[in-house]
Amino acid sequence: MIATVRSALRSVLGWKPLLPAPRRGGSPAEALLPLTERVPAMATTCRMHPSVYAIEAAVIDWARRTGLNADPGVGFHRMAGRAFAEFDAAAAALFAQWLTWLFHLDDELDEGSCPLSVFQGLLEGASDHPLEAAFADLWRVTSARMSDQWRARFAVNLKRQHDACRTEAENRAAGRVPSLAEYPSLRRATVGPYLYDLVEPCLRVEVPPWLHQSEPWQALVDACNDVNAWCNDVASRPKERGDTHNLVVVASHQLRLDERQATAWVLDRIAERCHDMQRAVRRLPLDALAPKAARDVSKVACAYLAAPRAHLDWLLESTRYT
Repeated sequence: MIATVRSALRSVLGWKPLLPAPRRGGSPAEALLPLTERVPAMATTCRMHPSVYAIEAAVIDWARRTGLNADPGVGFHRMAGRAFAEFDAAAAALFAQWLTWLFHLDDELDEGSCPLSVFQGLLEGASDHPLEAAFADLWRVTSARMSDQWRARFAVNLKRQHDACRTEAENRAAGRVPSLAEYPSLRRATVGPYLYDLVEPCLRVEVPPWLHQSEPWQALVDACNDVNAWCNDVASRPKERGDTHNLVVVASHQLRLDERQATAWVLDRIAERCHDMQRAVRRLPLDALAPKAARDVSKVACAYLAAPRAHLDWLLESTRYT
C-alpha cells in the first residue's frame, strides 16, 4: 500500500515537459512562461475539473448569499478546479469560496477600506463587517469536520497574517522596502498561510500533527507558498506599481537590478523553490504511517504539487491583473 502511495507521488513529480504554454495576448503573467521550460512540474497545463461549471455556480451562489462579489472573469473557481481536478467538486468549490473570501480581504486591506481590527473580529467570532459574516459561514462548514488541533493551527496562521499585514502597513507608512532576508517569511504570512491548512478539510482528511510539524512537511508547505506568492508578485507587478512588498521590487532595490534583471532573478528563485518542493516530498516519512493515513497525506501533498501550475494557468487567463 505504501508503495502505491509513493508511486502516486512519483507520477506527480515526474510530469514530462511538453511544449511551453501558448502565450495569451498581453497578460502580465507571460513573464512567468520561461518556468514552463525549466521546471518539469510546470510544463504541462493542468487538467480542468469536469464539473467546473457546477463549481462556478456554487461559488456565485455562496458569494451572493454572503454579500461578496464573485467576478467570473477573475475565475477563482478555475484555479480551484485545476488544483483539485482529481478530487470531487465539493472540495474544489469549498476551496474556491475560501479564495474568493481571501482575495476580498486582500483587496480591502490594500484599499484601506478594511481595518486590521477585522482580524480580531474573525478570531473572536464577531460579525460586524461583511467579511466577518462570510468568514463565519465558511468556518462553520470547514471546521466541523476537523480536530481542535487543526482549528488551533488555523487560528495561529490567521494571526500570522494579521501581524504580517500590520508590518506591511508600518513599512508603507515609513517608506521602507523590506530586505531580501526578511521578505520571504513576511510574504508567506501575508498571502494567507491558512490556505495550505484548508486543503485538508476540503479533501476531508487531516495530516497527523507530528507529521505536520516535521521538517520535510514544513519545507514542502513553505516552498509551495513561496512559489505561488512569488509567481503572484511577478504577475501583479505591472498593476501594483508603488507597492514595495513585491519580490521583484525588493530584488531590484537591494541588488541594484533593473526590472528585467530583477524579474529574471525572481524566476531563478521560483525554479529553485519548485525543486525544493520535490525534494521535500521525497523525504516525507510515509513508511511511518498506517496505509489509510499514508493515502490521506499523499492526497494533500499531491494537491500542493499541483498548485504551482494550477496557479500559473489561472494567472494567464484571469482578468485580475490585466
